Amino acid sequence: MKEFMLLIRNDADSKSSFSPERNEEFLNACKVYIEELIKNGNLVSAQPLVREGKMISGSKGAWKDGPYNESKEVIAGYYHILANNLDEAIEIAKGNPEFAYTETARIEVRPIKMREESTSFVYPKG
Repeated sequence: MKEFMLLIRNDADSKSSFSPERNEEFLNACKVYIEELIKNGNLVSAQPLVREGKMISGSKGAWKDGPYNESKEVIAGYYHILANNLDEAIEIAKGNPEFAYTETARIEVRPIKMREESTSFVYPKG
């Protein structure tokens, strides 16, 4: 199996209008999704991200930091999954509850590079 990162992107306020009951419903749907990924042997890890932080840029001696988000969209969390190929990873991503509960969700599906071809360097895991 190959490793993929699912980066969950959504408007920062995509769930701000949820009632407490709707929010609980969404969180339960996420729990069911995660449990299904575990049962099928696809989940390595998954975490939501806190909506605050800093974006750093520059180089040694000339660092800048500012708000991490200057647009409406944020990376709300990630799923590190196992799949046979990109198509399977995309199918797994399509089942994410973000799509059922908001209209602004996008999921970036990216293969994880495990090794540098030119140097044979293997990136550490865990």
